[in-house]
Amino acid sequence: MIDTNLEMTDKIGYLLFKKGIIDAAMLEKALNAKANDKSKIKRNLAQILVQDFHYDHDTIFREVAILYAFRELDIHLDEIPQEKLNAIKLMINGAGDQLKIEMLEHKVIPFTYDERIKDKLILAAIDPTDRNIPKIAFGLNAKKYEVIYIRKKDYDRIIQLILPPENVYLKMMEEAAPEFQLDQIEKDDTALDEEALDAEINKSALINLVEGALVEGVRRGASDVHFVPKSGNKTDILIRIDGNLQLWHTQESTLPEAIIAVVKDRSKGMDRFERERAQDGFIQREIDGHIIRFRVSVLPMVGTELKNKFESVVIRILDDRKVIKDLEKLGLTGYAKDAFQKAINQPQGMVILTGPTGSGKSTSLVAALYQVIDSTVNVLTVEDPVEYVIEGARQLKIGYRMNFEQAIRSILRHDPDIVLVGEMRDRETADIAIKLANTGHLTFSTLHTNDAPSAVSRLYKMGIEPFLIAYAINIIVAQRLIRRLCPDCKRKVVNFDEAVMSAAGLNIAEWRNYKIYEAKGCQKCGNTGYRGRMAIHEALYFTKEIRQIIVRSGIEVDEEKIRVQAKKDGTLSLREAGLEKVKLGLSSIEEVLASTSEE
Repeated sequence: MIDTNLEMTDKIGYLLFKKGIIDAAMLEKALNAKANDKSKIKRNLAQILVQDFHYDHDTIFREVAILYAFRELDIHLDEIPQEKLNAIKLMINGAGDQLKIEMLEHKVIPFTYDERIKDKLILAAIDPTDRNIPKIAFGLNAKKYEVIYIRKKDYDRIIQLILPPENVYLKMMEEAAPEFQLDQIEKDDTALDEEALDAEINKSALINLVEGALVEGVRRGASDVHFVPKSGNKTDILIRIDGNLQLWHTQESTLPEAIIAVVKDRSKGMDRFERERAQDGFIQREIDGHIIRFRVSVLPMVGTELKNKFESVVIRILDDRKVIKDLEKLGLTGYAKDAFQKAINQPQGMVILTGPTGSGKSTSLVAALYQVIDSTVNVLTVEDPVEYVIEGARQLKIGYRMNFEQAIRSILRHDPDIVLVGEMRDRETADIAIKLANTGHLTFSTLHTNDAPSAVSRLYKMGIEPFLIAYAINIIVAQRLIRRLCPDCKRKVVNFDEAVMSAAGLNIAEWRNYKIYEAKGCQKCGNTGYRGRMAIHEALYFTKEIRQIIVRSGIEVDEEKIRVQAKKDGTLSLREAGLEKVKLGLSSIEEVLASTSEE
């Protein structure tokens, strides 16, 4: 039973219970935890609920702030001028190391001085009841101070802007820089001196460089990290952000072979001494509290001299935090969304995603799978390589003992309900995948074609019978990723480029009826004008009419006839889907035209 005098004994508990944020059982547990709390500074009920019972911080402490009449910081983060952020950074960095650590530990920001009372410091805290705040205010020499409440997510964003996480590997590399110079190595014209290479590799700065590149790639949201050897003992390190490669660092006075050898040494499944053939491996690291996997690809490349044994390295970053489980977040709209939902909710049939490498096909397939996975179905995936771990699916392990083709052939004997075939790379794979879809299984797969109708032609040319193509497939969705305009600096288009609009067949007078934006560039988007990417889709749902066109195919599939019928059914081409995003102010005309082709 809850004490009838609860309001007197614990105001926070009474308020949260009264508002329905916690129930009676949880309140009793929290009160017992508070009574038995052994911490030096006695915690209040709000702190116990967040720290011990994992309640959402902002939900609890917003109520605490209201209860004790703490003002809430109600300013949009984008409205905080850079000068204010610089001033906050100056106060934190100027407070001394110990006080800085305490402010960061207790999540307190010296936000500003009161405009009316000049010597009154405003301290923003995610927990305005924290008993360490007076000590922090004293350390900042504040004669007067006021504590206001700031949401944890807003605090984290401000700290990220003014004190980005330190890349310890790069710092170690900089500290080692004076001694990190390439010794002149006498080498045979046709062979590397392995002992000299070992000496180069053993310099810790090289390891820090490779690890630093991985950390930087993850923190900046990159999809890939590239190591590209150059003549003159140089190596370019590039990272791909929003689909575009950017130079991150050029390592000079260092043997490119040494840097590549470090990458191989730190990857599983690679031979450092093999420099004449392609190799694949993987790396796993914990970065900022998250397990990140990296897929490593090494290819031999031509050098400027015979003595060079150059290799190109591309590392794909597989960050499970980027996995989309909610279909709503894929960006499907209108007809494409309705058709896709209908297709994946069929008990059998095939769902095909098509598009070039890096167009987000795997992301969309995983999101679709999460809509149909539950404990009543056996979901099997055959992927080479596996990109993301899918909860609730059995992902078959491809290796030298069981290759992709063997796994595909064996899959029917494993009693599947739903199957994901990573890619239909040849006739045999496509034939088995189509037959799976035709024998009562819901099957997902990908193809590399430019649009949805051409995927039908591709399967036909692989030798799949038109009848199977027509009646086994539910939908083919072509996908592209286009860059999203930076919300902080995008600007309204005043003067349309007549040449561009005319070439794309767009009527300027009609487009003046919409609020159209273009890229500008600011510090937040790296002066590109774009930040992040989004998907556009062309959905070819297999209606009765589409099936009949395919079944009646002669020597080849009539793609144009399929396009015309799909348009009647409501399908938008990739360009039309992209221009819809432009009308919503999410991307620019130039970006859509550059990323899509004419019909």
